Amino acid sequence: MKNIILSGCGGRLGSAIARRIGEREDCRVIAGIDPRGAETGAPPKFPVYLSPSEVPDCTANEADAVIDCSHHTAVAPLLDFCVSHGIPAVIATTGHTEEETERIRTAARTVPVLYSRNMSLGVHLLIELVRRAAAALGEDFDVEIVEQHHNRKLDAPSGTALMIADAVRSVRPESEYVYDRHSVHRPREKQEIGIHSIRGGTIVGEHEVIFAGTDEVIRLSHSAASRDVFAAGAIRAAFFVADAQPGLYSMSEVVAASGV
Repeated sequence: MKNIILSGCGGRLGSAIARRIGEREDCRVIAGIDPRGAETGAPPKFPVYLSPSEVPDCTANEADAVIDCSHHTAVAPLLDFCVSHGIPAVIATTGHTEEETERIRTAARTVPVLYSRNMSLGVHLLIELVRRAAAALGEDFDVEIVEQHHNRKLDAPSGTALMIADAVRSVRPESEYVYDRHSVHRPREKQEIGIHSIRGGTIVGEHEVIFAGTDEVIRLSHSAASRDVFAAGAIRAAFFVADAQPGLYSMSEVVAASGV
């Protein structure tokens, strides 16, 4: 039985994670953290605290992992809490500043930390396919990334779109990211990777990668029908870090460990 502390338990992803954990027999949420408290509508099966500092030591000492799906600005105090109690962490939020990202790297020297801007197993398989396609097709194919999300998403482009772009740049290191073309009137350059964001309605998450060559186009895409795909990945990640050594991990290690 894995004991999990859920940060951001009242949010959309947090609620999905809590619901899925509630359906399992091999793990449970022993505490939630949310600045809005129990008013978030979080399940009453576990206590909800306003901040990590309010979580009792006895509860913290029982935790096998913390899953964070709150907001990127909450990562510093949460990691301080994890380090002080020796609790592995899964950081499933996006939009971190460079300073916040450095805090994640620093915490990983003491406790296992899995940091991913997307928890979907399918997305990480897509990223690997994109990396292979970029290597095989080379610079004769232009790369454009289109991502779509709901109208309440704060960051743009999405963290997943940047992960995809990073995969292309890992085999085409000269690549440059272009986020906005309307202010620049010139032909497209070969090293560009165009990244385009769409926000509307209740779109959970869609990512399409276009490889456009001469007289042919290859498209790779992933579509999430619900947040449950991210919730399932976050729980799998929590099981992974619970048994890992201190270090910084990604979902790639989780995929490899599962034999997928």
